[in-house]
Amino acid sequence: MNEEGHETTALTIAAPTACCRSPSPPRLTGAIQRKDKAVTEIDIPSVELNNGQSMPKVGYGVFQVPPPETAVAVKAAIEAGYRSIDTATLYGNESGVGQAIAESDVPREELFLTTKLWNDAHGYDATLKAFDQSLAELGTDYVDLYLIHWPMPKVDLYVETWKAFERIHSEGRAKAIGVSNFQPAHLDRLAEESGIVPAVNQIEAHPYLQQREAREYDAAHGIVTEAWSPLAKGGTLLADPAVTRLAEKHGRTAAQIVLRWHLQLDNVIIPKSVTPSRMAENLQLFDFSLDDADMAALAELDRGERTGPDPDTFNRR
Repeated sequence: MNEEGHETTALTIAAPTACCRSPSPPRLTGAIQRKDKAVTEIDIPSVELNNGQSMPKVGYGVFQVPPPETAVAVKAAIEAGYRSIDTATLYGNESGVGQAIAESDVPREELFLTTKLWNDAHGYDATLKAFDQSLAELGTDYVDLYLIHWPMPKVDLYVETWKAFERIHSEGRAKAIGVSNFQPAHLDRLAEESGIVPAVNQIEAHPYLQQREAREYDAAHGIVTEAWSPLAKGGTLLADPAVTRLAEKHGRTAAQIVLRWHLQLDNVIIPKSVTPSRMAENLQLFDFSLDDADMAALAELDRGERTGPDPDTFNRR
């Protein structure tokens, strides 16, 4: 199963390059001042969730980052200016994320931390237990966003699971709650049988799988769409002539073109890289824009091609 991003190169620490500021508020400032060096300041715009919480529009995903490398990678991401970190029980690296946050010069309250409930813990009591375990692994007493990773329709416990999420939220231990890989039909059922509309729906989305129906549903119901695997499989999409032509036109990398496309569709993105220069590159998105012709060219790439499972049929615990 493929999720956020495509890069798996070994990590070496390097200084990030500069990025121009976005003109659009609100924003979180990614800046660290150290005794021995100053890290470039990057202004990352944020989106307001339906419960009033603010979430950075660009985050750092740690899917497939090996647990022993996670702390170093996340610390490098924070140094590069990221203030949103996305992990999950499935990834097996929550403790590394927690270590990086604890060792960072950035206060916990200035970071936006997301984790996800894995499929083997669906159900009310199991969810509460799994959440406690995630907090212990992360070394924190709250997360900013907690997501149901998959609906698992055949198991059919996602409504009961969501009710446990509502309790966690009411206790203040998750500032916002949401879902991942939920289709409109799953969201309709949550609306009918529960009291809180998910703040976020994190789904696979990229130019080869544009998810128009899901994005339109989310927007109509006040749900922020967050894209995992925003660059698809990386090499194939980033070598597509439609993408490379735009990269040449704007003097940008192919990855920056695709990530900018997401932002102009109002998708929150969580690209993944363990190479510091690419971490920085993935934040350099706010000093250029794609015009209508550019967006139309990328719209034509949609072919319904998934890199991960189909949420309607995926039921693996």
